[in-house]
Amino acid sequence: MVTMEGNSQPVDDTSPFPLPRVTIKFCTQCKWMLRAAYFAQELLSTFSTSLGEVALQPATGGVFVVEITHLAPATTQQSSRVLWDRKTDGGFPETKELKRRVRDAIDPTRDLGHVDRDYHHRAPPPPPSSSSTTTSNNPAAAAAAAAAGAGAMSPDQTTTATTTSPPAPATDPAFAARTTGVKPLMPPPPARLQAAAEARLDEAARRRAAREAGAEEEGAARRGGEKEKGDGGGGRAGCEDCQ
Repeated sequence: MVTMEGNSQPVDDTSPFPLPRVTIKFCTQCKWMLRAAYFAQELLSTFSTSLGEVALQPATGGVFVVEITHLAPATTQQSSRVLWDRKTDGGFPETKELKRRVRDAIDPTRDLGHVDRDYHHRAPPPPPSSSSTTTSNNPAAAAAAAAAGAGAMSPDQTTTATTTSPPAPATDPAFAARTTGVKPLMPPPPARLQAAAEARLDEAARRRAAREAGAEEEGAARRGGEKEKGDGGGGRAGCEDCQ
């Protein structure tokens, strides 16, 4: 029995295939061949020659099972274990999780870089505080704490909370428009805005009247000039056709 270069596990000469061997069994009816090939590519990219073989096994019945066969530590016997079963573990594995499980089987001391960095430094959830647990289990204590908190508010805080509270749904125009589909009536504009609008309308009317008056004067002047030109400028009466 010898050890291959780049492989931490010894090679079993009696095995019909190189070890460690990862087998990905996938359902062909579910069209999971590309998914299985993707996981095989990721494992080979990370572990390279540390794996002896990655095999794809077509199957049916909605199965997706990742299994590894390797030599048990300090022994010469082959050991097989299921790394992931879609029906048991629920769904498909994440690439990082599958790589960690392969590493734990063939070389537990190996560092996977960013895969382990996210895994080891994951912060545990904070434990619940004793005060909150006691209050939640005791309704009377919870009511007393709420009353104490309300009594501790200053008058300014009470006024602010009252003034900033949202309007009741029954008196809210937006709520009425959403529920009934009737658009609320807009309030009339202030008096100063209405006066300014009327002043703008009056100014526009005056300008329009001035333009019309100027156009009439210009037309009259043009007609007078044409008449003088027809008279020849000498005061003579023209012919009947020219008048």
